[in-house]
Amino acid sequence: MKKYWIYSLSIDDFGTGYSSLSYLQKLPAEYIKIDQSFVRDMLQNKESWMIVRSTIDLAHDLGKKVVAEGVETQEQWDQLAELGCDLAQGYLIAKPMTISAFPNWIKNYSSRIT
Repeated sequence: MKKYWIYSLSIDDFGTGYSSLSYLQKLPAEYIKIDQSFVRDMLQNKESWMIVRSTIDLAHDLGKKVVAEGVETQEQWDQLAELGCDLAQGYLIAKPMTISAFPNWIKNYSSRIT
């Protein structure tokens, strides 16, 4: 049986550093990853919340999906989900783990969401 790899391109840490709006036009990215600094502050800081909301809306308008980085609380994820965020990564999902711990984690995680 042949194995096929499916690749996708993500723009990481969107809104900080070298990422910019021009990349949305130039790169064939499927995902925009919102930097954790905005996610972390979005519940206490109206400007961070507005940046998160606007980024989600912009990405969706451009046909891209959104990943929120640094999601640590259920309250953060609930707000992100309400705003239409597609995916999350962070301690709410899992803390760093060894490769040997991953199969057990995925088994337990899958049973929680089904």
